[in-house]
Parts: sequence; C-alpha cells; structure tokens
Amino acid sequence: MENTPFSRLPEGTIMASTPTPTVVLIHGAFADAASWAPVTRRLIDKGHRVLVPAVPNRSLLGDSAYIRSIVETIEGPVLLAGHSYGGAVITVAGAADNVVGLVYVSGYALEEGESLGELQGRFPDSDLAANLVYTPFPVAGSEDGTDVSVKIDSFHAVFAAGVPPEAAEVLAVSQRPLAAAAFGEAAPVAAWKTKPGWGIVSSNDRTINPDVERFGYERAGLRSVVEIDAPHLVMIAEPAAVVSVIEEALAAVTAPVV
Repeated sequence: MENTPFSRLPEGTIMASTPTPTVVLIHGAFADAASWAPVTRRLIDKGHRVLVPAVPNRSLLGDSAYIRSIVETIEGPVLLAGHSYGGAVITVAGAADNVVGLVYVSGYALEEGESLGELQGRFPDSDLAANLVYTPFPVAGSEDGTDVSVKIDSFHAVFAAGVPPEAAEVLAVSQRPLAAAAFGEAAPVAAWKTKPGWGIVSSNDRTINPDVERFGYERAGLRSVVEIDAPHLVMIAEPAAVVSVIEEALAAVTAPVV
C-alpha cells in the first residue's frame, strides 16, 4: 500500500492521522540529559524521533524560553516530557503552538502564577531539603547568585536511590546545580490548561514529596496518572514503565481523525 497520511476504510470512510510527534525529553535539577539515557535508547530503538536538550538550570523563565525556542525549530508536532524541575519547565515551554501533549515524570505541574517554592510549601519537606548545598556564583553587574546542589555524600540515598552505587557516584560529582532564583519565579502560563497531559508519580520519591506530584497532576486534570513503585530517578530505575506512558501519550495525540 502506498505510504500516505490517508488510509481508506472498507466502508469508504477517509481517515487521516496527525504526524507522529517528536519526543522532547527535559531533565530536571541536579541532573543532565544523560539521566534520560535508558528511556532515550528504548524510544530510538522503537523508531521514535527523540531530542534531549541540555537545560541551563539558571531560571524558570529563562530555561522555559530556551526550551521553547528549541521546540519551535522542530518541524511538526512535539510531545514534551519533563522530569522533576523539568515538569515546571514544560508547564511554561509547552505553550508553544506545536506542542501537542505533556508528560510529567515525577515532576512539578505548576499553576499559572505559582512558583516551585509555593507548590512545595503546601506539603511537608522531602529528605532533599536537609541535604542541599548552597554555593554563591558571580553575576556580572549584579549581586552574586546562589547555586543549589545535593550533598555528594547524600546523593545516592536522597536523589539516586535505585541506581547502582557506582553509577550514582558519577552522577553525584557531575550534577548540574539549579540556581536558587528558579524556586521563586512564578510560571507565567500553565500549558496543561490547553494541552492534554499524562503523569507519573514515583511513590518512593525522596527528592520530591510524592504528594506534591499527586496534587499538581490532579489539579491539572491530567488524562492519566500512573503510580510507579520507584525512586525519583524513575527513568533510570524503571525505564520501560516510563516509555509505556510516553507511548500511551503518543498514541493519544496521533489518533486517527475521521
């Protein structure tokens, strides 16, 4: 059969399918694009188009604008998946016209006008709060900024539980800090108000209180929320389960339209 966007049903009905989106995976704080590697490998092996950009982790507004600029260079529709702080980033960057869906992976689903600090402040602290390091960094022409990272000795237990110790050691010394300013910036838009969403709760998360994830997802009215018995880095601990949710979202946003 000729490969066209149209297929003719036996009854004579013409059915058109939307193009399959590019999956853009957004990492969070204290991590980098490599944190998505097990999921990225599986998606590529399944024939999906994937892009995993590096997030600067300097500010919610700046990071979101940067990711949106990348998304808008992609031809065709995009499915955004964000882990942890990356959930806040896709909440804002997902307003781009070619974004057709959002997947939150152990992430923050912010409301318009809400900051990370405000959402987190509604719930008891996770183990992460007592295991952070604050480091000043110079800002040209302004006061010093502050980088936030995870104590190296606590990284495995608090952030990388479920990851082999040798791999967690490498992640701990190569983590990408998050500028403290990002915690106080309010989201100017909440893309889940106009884009369908899916969510994964890591029920053994020690980095984000799982109730923060559950609350944000319920408020956003996500189409589907899956609870996985996994730590914060669920993409490494349970990559097949994460791929399953991403493919569920892909199927929904590329469903044939009669």
